[in-house]
Amino acid sequence: MQTINIVWFKKDLRLHDHLPLYQAIESGLPTLFLFFFEPSVIALPEHSARHWNFVKESLQEIQKMLLSFHTKVYVFENEVIPVFEKILTIYKINAVYSHQETGQQVTFDRDKNFAKFCKYNGIQWIESQRDGVVRGLKNRNGWSEQWTAMMQEPIKKIELHKLKTIQVEDSFFENYHLLNLDKQVVKHQLQKGGACFAWRYLQGFTEERALSYTKHISKPTESRKSCSRISPYLTWGNISIRQVYQFVLEEKQKLPFSYQFPLKNFESRLHWHCHFIQRFEMDCSMEFQSLHPTLGKVRQEVRPEWVNAWETGTTGIPLIDACMRCVNETGYLNFRMRAMLVSFLTHHLLQPWQAGVAHLARQFLDYEAGIHYCQFQMQAGVMGTSSRFRVYNPTKQALEHDPEAIFIKQWLPELQSLPTYLAIEPWKMTHLEQHLYKFRLGLDYPKPIVEVEDSAREAKQLLFSASKTEIAKNETQRLLDKHVERRK
Repeated sequence: MQTINIVWFKKDLRLHDHLPLYQAIESGLPTLFLFFFEPSVIALPEHSARHWNFVKESLQEIQKMLLSFHTKVYVFENEVIPVFEKILTIYKINAVYSHQETGQQVTFDRDKNFAKFCKYNGIQWIESQRDGVVRGLKNRNGWSEQWTAMMQEPIKKIELHKLKTIQVEDSFFENYHLLNLDKQVVKHQLQKGGACFAWRYLQGFTEERALSYTKHISKPTESRKSCSRISPYLTWGNISIRQVYQFVLEEKQKLPFSYQFPLKNFESRLHWHCHFIQRFEMDCSMEFQSLHPTLGKVRQEVRPEWVNAWETGTTGIPLIDACMRCVNETGYLNFRMRAMLVSFLTHHLLQPWQAGVAHLARQFLDYEAGIHYCQFQMQAGVMGTSSRFRVYNPTKQALEHDPEAIFIKQWLPELQSLPTYLAIEPWKMTHLEQHLYKFRLGLDYPKPIVEVEDSAREAKQLLFSASKTEIAKNETQRLLDKHVERRK
């Protein structure tokens, strides 16, 4: 029985700076590449077809690159262990190489079961650290130094010509749902997956778009061009954080002074990216529960009609509705507008964060569980590591970041005929103005489902009162000790 190694691709869909792939090649054994579209993961309410289309495009690019090396990734729509059991009927598996995954409970349970499977069958499972996320930490002390050290390590050069390949007939996997992605073409208007697109976006950013990065980062229209837009490629591993970090440092040395500050801000976002995934890695219960239990109890009742209005962009608050319709269609929204959507749901509508977390996850092309759950809880004020509750006033945000209502009118065409001040606050229209602009508030566009300032005031009072109890203070201190890094 021939002995082989396996590289299990997860959220690391690239052929460069890939430690598991490097280790498999260096081992000198014939190597099989696998990827799984797991039904148990696909069924999660946080995922949608746009995620899997992005993954398929990423895999299609890898398949083309592997053609000249006479191998491919065997892609299955199946759970993991049954396929490995099938492989064991004709091969002895020496080792499985993969990256660690900070995912949801379903993938965590799968990994625990797979570890038992490997132990039972005498297989080495060699997992590599993904990006700057460290497994097994009890607190955050020294984490930033570890992150920086990893970012500065040399890029792993993958020499595919040294790869010892192995060919398995597709017929061997009959009834195991082996997919042929070459025949699958999906047309859409979202960002396309793959390392080539990742580098194209990153290079375009450093060459030109970064100049306006800091200035436009909070603006819903301008940020679509001035931000890097590489977040989906980081989520699915088309490019590593380390590759981005080192590329930006190299480019900074070539660029004029005007680029230095924006790119420095961008570097901090790379650290921020791993910072939140690390928090989720250390407290993954936040997929289901509020990190701060006392603050999580403030909101209990779900009002489905309000949640539906929020999800469909029909709340009667223009910037909220424009942002939701935009992300529903394009899969992208800048950070401030994302935060505002969550703030509006949890503060102004006083809904538990769990009522909207899956909807936005499905819309975000760059959905990353570790960042998504942390940010949702942070904006909802149930994280417990900040003394400040972030309550965004959507009218104020519109006046500051969309003062001409360009973004609002783009996504709410029913408001295009209104002057700017009424497109931002249509509920202030008089009967005379409605007649003048041939506009019927409540028919052409909904009336607000809540009064913005009153609802914000109520939410702040509830959270502030809850945070001042002795139990809440003790919980806050526990979370600070665990998740806040003590600098030397």
